[in-house]
Amino acid sequence: MAPDELKELKIQLQEQLDKGFIRPSSSPWGCPALFVEKKDRGEDIPKTAFSTRYGLYEYLVMSFGLTNAPAFFMYMMNSVFMNELDKFVVVFIDDILIYSKNEKEHEEHLRIVLTRLREHKLYAKFSKCAFGLRK
Repeated sequence: MAPDELKELKIQLQEQLDKGFIRPSSSPWGCPALFVEKKDRGEDIPKTAFSTRYGLYEYLVMSFGLTNAPAFFMYMMNSVFMNELDKFVVVFIDDILIYSKNEKEHEEHLRIVLTRLREHKLYAKFSKCAFGLRK
């Protein structure tokens, strides 16, 4: 790590220790600490925003809290579609595959999926959707 990164790491470690978020460890499974630039597109950075009495801030690096976000999102999506999984829905992170035997059945399955999303205040971005695909 560069000297500036080491200085920031020391500050972050002390803050995390002081807050009781981490503790010293003797685990044999430790891995090196890294500062990783967030790989989201620029337009996604505002989605990490949080407000404080001192202003609004957004992350430029992956925060510790976001590292489990994909796993939590998968858990949430599996919970939302629990009754439909393996019947006519497959979910992988933010992809939802709806499979059906025919067009009429597909319309009903699609209606159910969109209703579930709405019930849980989730939405499908129309520009990223593909409907009625055969394969």
